[in-house]
Amino acid sequence: MDLDAFSSLLTPAGQALLGSLRDYDPARELAEATRLRREHPAELVSAALGQARLRQRAEAKFGADAYRMYFTPDGVEQATRTEVAEYRAERFKALGVRRLADLCCGIGGDAIALARAGVEVLAVDRDPLTCAVARANAQSLGLARLIEVRCADVAEVATSGYDAVFVDPARRGGRSGGRSGSGRIFDPEAYSPTLSWAIGAAREVPVAALKVAPGIPHEAVPDDAGAEWISYRGDVKEAVLWFGKDPGSVSATLLPATTTLWTGTPLPDPPAGPVGRYLYEPDGAVIRAHLVAEVAEQVGGRLIDETIAYVTADELRPTPYATAYEITDVLPFGLKRLKALLRQRGVGVAVIKKRGSAIEPEELRKKLRLEGPHSVTVFLTRVAGAPSMLLGRPVKDPASQT
Repeated sequence: MDLDAFSSLLTPAGQALLGSLRDYDPARELAEATRLRREHPAELVSAALGQARLRQRAEAKFGADAYRMYFTPDGVEQATRTEVAEYRAERFKALGVRRLADLCCGIGGDAIALARAGVEVLAVDRDPLTCAVARANAQSLGLARLIEVRCADVAEVATSGYDAVFVDPARRGGRSGGRSGSGRIFDPEAYSPTLSWAIGAAREVPVAALKVAPGIPHEAVPDDAGAEWISYRGDVKEAVLWFGKDPGSVSATLLPATTTLWTGTPLPDPPAGPVGRYLYEPDGAVIRAHLVAEVAEQVGGRLIDETIAYVTADELRPTPYATAYEITDVLPFGLKRLKALLRQRGVGVAVIKKRGSAIEPEELRKKLRLEGPHSVTVFLTRVAGAPSMLLGRPVKDPASQT
């Protein structure tokens, strides 16, 4: 979709056509396109069908708002999930931010959350189509009064008059003037703009947040920044470098409960020891933030192996930062032994998790040929350096996970 095709969607005819495709079935797109082209220009039909597909994809991130918004293919994929954007907007608001420059704004997901929190936003991107989409989203959601969209190179934007800056650099290859492209970039200096440029921009305002890949090395975090890893329902979404408050801090935030594990000085790694009655699987954000030791301290536990992020304990203690399992068996790894044991116990469903094992869960599941009414969780891992199998079940008491 080019800028002209997108602009056609904003006309009365385009709006009417797009509204009629709210519940269309993509499997019938050819027949639908043929029917619509009898009454509408082919380019308009193509643009409307493409936008309808994107809205359906975007519903997972934006909920009902997706059907009032506009997207590009990369915009759907790269935009911040609504719950994450809202959490960050509230954090900016709590820090006293009233005017913010959103650099590399994309289709405007973060700008929307910030504006809804009452923050005045300058949203900047250098791709004309992306800017047009962001502007249309602000208008459609009734936020145009608080969101100014500017098509420019972020390096040319003066931010001295703003309370804060938020930078979300492109982290994919193939970018040509916007946020397009494919192939993840792991080197922060290959971001567009580079991480070093973003850090410089962050230091020019009272408060700043830089969105980076969750796999950013801890040694790449500047001394004057705090680092936060964010997960949503156990899936790690991003890391953020915060400037202007709590330099050197490390935190893991779990959404949608908005629970944050924070430390100014991380604890040393806990010792390893024998597997106890309970196994704790820390949330991915906790692991990325290197805060497994903090979880171990909370539950009075130890590692099962010096190199594995599983915590074990003899007693059950509640923590929101890890899922608890009651362990029934600790065995050396062996396919025949596992297969026989699961058959003996009538296990028909096995949730297979691995950490520190080269075995692929799906391949193992095929070989097990499970049958029966019972279920089990199988952990393929290392215990004291030895390949091992741990069998157990999630703790059912909800109070232990809150």
